[in-house]
Amino acid sequence: MHCHKESTVSSSSTIKRIVLIGNPNVGKSVIFGLLTGRYVTVSNYPGTTVEISQGNMTLSDIRYHVIDTPGVNNLIPMSEDERVTRDILLTERPYAVVQVADSKNLRRTLMITLQLAEMDLPLVLDLNMEDEAMDRGIIIDKQKLSEILGVRVVSTVAPRRKGLKELKESIVQPSVPVIKVDYGEAIENYIKRIEELLPPAGISGRSVALMILAGDESLREWLKKNLSQEVIDEIERLRDECQSRFSEPLAKIINDVRYRLVNSITVRVVHQIPRKEGRITNALEKATMHPFWGIPVFIAVLFLLYEFVGVFGAGILVDFFENVIFGRYINPMVTRVAEIILPIQFFRDMLVGEYGIVTVALTYSIAIILPITATFFIAFSILEDSGYLPRLAIMSNKLFNIIGLNGKAILPMVLGLGCGTMAVMTTRILETKRDRIIATFLLALAVPCSAQLGVILGMMGSLSLKATAIWIFTVIAVLLLSGFLAARVVPGQKTEFFLEIPPLRKPRLSNVMIKTLGRIEWYLKEAVPLFILGTLVLFLLHKIKLLGIIESAAAPLVHGVLGLPPKTAGFFIMGFLRRDYGAAGLFSMAQHGELDSLQTLVSLITITLFVPCLANFFMIIKERGLRVAVSVTIIVFLIAFLVGGLVNYILTTFNVMI
Repeated sequence: MHCHKESTVSSSSTIKRIVLIGNPNVGKSVIFGLLTGRYVTVSNYPGTTVEISQGNMTLSDIRYHVIDTPGVNNLIPMSEDERVTRDILLTERPYAVVQVADSKNLRRTLMITLQLAEMDLPLVLDLNMEDEAMDRGIIIDKQKLSEILGVRVVSTVAPRRKGLKELKESIVQPSVPVIKVDYGEAIENYIKRIEELLPPAGISGRSVALMILAGDESLREWLKKNLSQEVIDEIERLRDECQSRFSEPLAKIINDVRYRLVNSITVRVVHQIPRKEGRITNALEKATMHPFWGIPVFIAVLFLLYEFVGVFGAGILVDFFENVIFGRYINPMVTRVAEIILPIQFFRDMLVGEYGIVTVALTYSIAIILPITATFFIAFSILEDSGYLPRLAIMSNKLFNIIGLNGKAILPMVLGLGCGTMAVMTTRILETKRDRIIATFLLALAVPCSAQLGVILGMMGSLSLKATAIWIFTVIAVLLLSGFLAARVVPGQKTEFFLEIPPLRKPRLSNVMIKTLGRIEWYLKEAVPLFILGTLVLFLLHKIKLLGIIESAAAPLVHGVLGLPPKTAGFFIMGFLRRDYGAAGLFSMAQHGELDSLQTLVSLITITLFVPCLANFFMIIKERGLRVAVSVTIIVFLIAFLVGGLVNYILTTFNVMI
């Protein structure tokens, strides 16, 4: 028998809000896409760098506004993403909340369900990934779970659109959960006393009181906007008084009570049936996270990644687009048209000159960078859909602990090998501002993009194995030491590492294509305009002769500290436009015998550690702010020349042959 308490939210409003909530990696965004279709908007939540996707859907002639919130592990915020999700519920009471869950991990799901129940929000529970749960022998009694919670429970397999019709039908009539959590007489007493002092909100006063008792400092700003300082002081006094009655932190006590209830529900509704695991799949799943065997698996993945992105993308595709599509057709055609319709030399140069929008900005962004990033996006989507990336994060967690981060940081680092600009955006997956700043700094400092790495590897081919080893050791040592120091300088606490490990699965072509096309669309909208802007800056500097002055001013530094020919100063400046611009110029000098082995090695180390490219710089401004972007650029510049000069001094002083 169902005990559904229907939503009391008014249905008279023209557009009803539906908010999607769930843990990370549960298929929430896929469900959002199926509900809303193609026409969605993505914008930053006010006052944050967190992006929120919004779209509309129509059910039974009623229009609904659907909001896809960031993935959360708790509604007591530990990260900016979790705070945004909580604030959406706090300030705007939705018509319904759709909690998208991973059917394989009901315990983790129900911890959030209980918090939503305490908020008195109309709820529909969607148990997604039902196929994966069944593959593991997990069967959930949805009828019994629905009766316990007092909400509708549906199962879906998002990529196959299975259960979508039932989900839509449930959204039309959401129910406020009937399940209640009892925290004991003492805590319940203080919940009521604090609740009486709270202002109206989109969620129940009980849930806000529990957040306060659990030590949620992120509510302070909201409380200040809605209450007098005297009332806030009284609330904090009650919280401290309640805490003084217990030897353990209230947050732990509250969490333990919830976990015991979740565990009792899970025992009643989850049934495990024996399944025969494929020996190969089972062995591969174990090998990917094994302390020893995980390393050769990782090396094999990197090799395949290099072959696909570095050889096929950066080699074959770039050669075709640059030399054939742009070299033979687009650039000559646009140049001829410009000569006919643009009689003024200034505008002709701006379009097709040495720093022209077409000949430089579009040629580099479309012909050179796009094939590399596109192949990397494909490879990254395959790794993502296969379930390997979380395993890579587990494998690298101990290494990243050295630099004050956790294993999640491996994901933007790996993506940085494709495109640093895109990687900076993906640092959003890290929980705190501190972690995102450190990761952004390390990406700018010591993670070469695939285009630059391809040129570097080409230059390495003419050097000895000893020189290659010195380059690798120097870059890794700088990465680890800089991260170690940054973790002690950047304010904030290191976050705990929690990551759900999905099963290894065969990537779905449709999923890979959707993710890849979405990322390519982002690149074309976000990165390409930055290439054009950067090229225009260089064009203007060149026209007013300032570029030559900068080169002349930098030459003594390049020659005196690094021991390189003054001519290389221009290529380092070019490296700010695109890192691979600078590397390509140095490569040309090495090919023409203008750099000896020592100079080649020093120039490679310096350009690898050099400042982020202009597109990356603008992305850092967008994500972290102007102050952080300028600080990172200055620090990286100093480190690059300091390390390059130190290597030059040591090898020259000790007459090391390379």
